[in-house]
Amino acid sequence: MISHSIWVEGPSRSGKTTRLVENLSNWLQTENHNSPLSDTEKLGKQPAQSIQPLLHLQKTHPGVLVLAANSDNRRTLADKIATATQGKYPLRVKTMMGFFQDEVILFWPLLIESLNLKAQFPIVLRPETEQELATKLWGSQLDAATVRRAGVNEYRLVRRLLDLLQLAAYSGTRCEDIGDILHTGLQENPMDLEPDSVASLLLDWRNWCLERGLLSYGIITEVYSQKLFSHPNYQQHLNQRYQAIVADDVDDYPGVARQLFDFLLDQGAVGAFSYNPDGASRLGLGADPDYLQGLAQRCRIQTLTTSPLPSLSDKLLTPMLDLITPSMMLSSLPPPARLIKTTSRAELLRNIAKEITQAIKSGRVKPEEVAIIAPGLDAIARYTLVEILTKQNIPVQSLNHQRPLITSSVIRALLTMLTLIYPGLGRLVHRDAVAEMLVILSRKTQLVDHSSSFSPRIDPVRAGLIADYCFVPHPDHPHLLPVTAFDRWDRIGYAATTAYHQILQWLEKQRSPCSSATLSQRRLTSNPISVLFLAIQDFFLTNSHLPYDQMAALRELLETAQHYWEIHSRLPQGNSSTTIAEFIQLLRRGTITANPYPLRPIGPGSKAVTLTTIFQYRSSRTFHPWHFWLDVGSPLWVKGGASMLFGSQLFLQQRLGEPWTAEDENLLKERRLPHILADLLSRVSDQLYLCHSDLAINGQEQLGRMLPIVHSFL
Repeated sequence: MISHSIWVEGPSRSGKTTRLVENLSNWLQTENHNSPLSDTEKLGKQPAQSIQPLLHLQKTHPGVLVLAANSDNRRTLADKIATATQGKYPLRVKTMMGFFQDEVILFWPLLIESLNLKAQFPIVLRPETEQELATKLWGSQLDAATVRRAGVNEYRLVRRLLDLLQLAAYSGTRCEDIGDILHTGLQENPMDLEPDSVASLLLDWRNWCLERGLLSYGIITEVYSQKLFSHPNYQQHLNQRYQAIVADDVDDYPGVARQLFDFLLDQGAVGAFSYNPDGASRLGLGADPDYLQGLAQRCRIQTLTTSPLPSLSDKLLTPMLDLITPSMMLSSLPPPARLIKTTSRAELLRNIAKEITQAIKSGRVKPEEVAIIAPGLDAIARYTLVEILTKQNIPVQSLNHQRPLITSSVIRALLTMLTLIYPGLGRLVHRDAVAEMLVILSRKTQLVDHSSSFSPRIDPVRAGLIADYCFVPHPDHPHLLPVTAFDRWDRIGYAATTAYHQILQWLEKQRSPCSSATLSQRRLTSNPISVLFLAIQDFFLTNSHLPYDQMAALRELLETAQHYWEIHSRLPQGNSSTTIAEFIQLLRRGTITANPYPLRPIGPGSKAVTLTTIFQYRSSRTFHPWHFWLDVGSPLWVKGGASMLFGSQLFLQQRLGEPWTAEDENLLKERRLPHILADLLSRVSDQLYLCHSDLAINGQEQLGRMLPIVHSFL
């Protein structure tokens, strides 16, 4: 039997996505099937029967499921499809997780009936909220002794347990079976927590969430694969809605995705899939590339062996692989590769910045053509490189860098402001925080009568004096006194005194809504979300223009607050001050980050040197003419770093129910590094700098797997 589906396989930047888009465009534009020869030519010499499943696609709402590996690739793929089809077809590109979430919410009434749940609209939990609620639920079971036995702190233990639930869901494994898989898979390295206890904790968590209509990503995936997908009514709807599948980069998809693909293909849908043998950047985060590769048996395989775009892969990949293979003779790398070697890491960072600066100043390369890629990017390296290059007027953009919200002085000022408005929060505020708040809020303080004039900012020295003499600490009612409480208030100056008076009036207004206000207005001003919005509006948005990174932080703060109070509306009502205190403490722990907006840099950010980790760079599937590989002697190049979740290998379909041994771990490392090198070398075309310091940031000697590459230059 001739398959109507296609499987496009090839290395990075070989044209796989373009081939998928071409096939999709041809499918959608095929309206008349009177001439089989014409149809065959349109579909790249496919049999005329291959278009039959698509006869009933409509231009207004084509039945095509289009999927991408992550949100960045989703936007890129959507743009390519819109260009190829001239925007005629309203196709929505989704990630696999996005599809599961949309389906569970859309068919929630069906799940309410089948799972006997309370009729309430579901709320999707953010990871940080999921972490907090799970910690509270498991509090009595995760005592100090249990945490000590686990060998990690409570935060990491809870995160590890929640990750196990998500990994199991991604593999199509029931929550009830997690204990058995852990017991079998970790025989050589058993967990300090009993596998049965882990399964019990996760079952309690899942059931507790479902009873309240709360959905984490792991629960969404499990509910979809174990409950919704098998429902006959849902399968009927699924078959009616989709007659074609286009899935790009399936090497980064979870194993449960194949369940969906196999079903649609069995129902007669036609599919187009792309696969990168050197991809799998999410291996260890739930991706199951080997299992997804099995789909190739159901398709006609199109292999793309060469890239139409220039890269250093042809020149450097083979000699690099020879150098890291112990049995091979040592060789040297050709000229496109250069070495920057120092003894200390601090000197290495300075030399890298110097080399980039000279290359840009001399016109050999543009800032946007340079990428600095590291196996793990610590704060010191990030700060040093950004600081040196910025001083040379060379902008630097950290790829997908998510800084905790609490690192923003604007966010800290707003949280301090809440402690001065609501009672019972006095233990969360101190004089230094009050001084910082006064400096931030007085930058552009709107007058109480909403006139058009603005006072200048209060400088840090005057803010410190005001906090020392006018701030009154109190466990329940901390407050600020009038500036006259300071005997030498004349030293503050007219401008700063006026600004302080305006802030004081604003705070008092929020604490005591005017008696003439309606009940709804009083409730509005008593809502912390509304108070935050008013503060942002009055202090930061009126007649001022904040940088987009600060706007992103403010937007994320409001979205987080709204989500937090929405979640707590489903929980037993407690003291409102306690809820606000927990919200402030959640932010201060640094678990919430701001996603930069717009997601694609504009202005100076689009003309900047890129600073990123290996995982982030590979996931973004981007390209630069010049690469600087940082810390090539580091063991992190083969370890995977933060991109490997605990127990991830136990839930690969080909490993389910089998023990994971040290030999398996070594084989994984042997397999990972060549893929990383092949992928990265396909994404650089002109110059590669290998950067190595004898000593790591902690002073230890770097003896990683790629050290022979460094020695080949010596």
